[in-house]
Amino acid sequence: MVDPSPPISLADEKAALRKAHRKARADHVAGLPQGLRALVLKRPPAPIVAMIPEGAAVGLYHPTGAEAPAIGWARWLAENGRQVALPWFAGRDAVMEFRAWNNPWDDDLLTAGPWGALQPKEGDGLVIPDIVVVPLLAFTASGHRLGQGGGHYDRWLAAHPGVSAIGLAWDCQIAEELPFEPHDHPLAAVVTPTRIYEGQQ
Repeated sequence: MVDPSPPISLADEKAALRKAHRKARADHVAGLPQGLRALVLKRPPAPIVAMIPEGAAVGLYHPTGAEAPAIGWARWLAENGRQVALPWFAGRDAVMEFRAWNNPWDDDLLTAGPWGALQPKEGDGLVIPDIVVVPLLAFTASGHRLGQGGGHYDRWLAAHPGVSAIGLAWDCQIAEELPFEPHDHPLAAVVTPTRIYEGQQ
């Protein structure tokens, strides 16, 4: 008998995966003691530091919800000769840019962006990062990433060839495989609280 149901589209498959991985990530983080959350991912490990030469500009993200914390990385990089920048959006229909985050110890200098994440103010300097650290919902050991679905990072990376992307994640976010389309940008590495996965350079 032929199955009459239509095949699941790639978009529907990704949407279902996003829902499942978003819940798994939230459940994982909710189960962590608050003290442990404050200790993990406090600074980039040595192999990642070797990928970010002194003087380089690094695009990070200001974490929201259950995203892996990036604030410790931002502070370490700022203290160790790297320029730090955050994504910036003029509006929901605008392309993503990066603007300078000169003081990652003071969130009062940031403002809420159109997607809910904190971002620099409009007058802060435009930055083109040499490397970007990206949030994600799921990843594979080979460096495939499942993001939120907006495509902002993939479009920015496509417009800036040669810029590597590093994922920051909780250990629970690894997946055996993920749908991968031509516009999806692979990660050079993924860092979790317990290990580094070498992706695709």
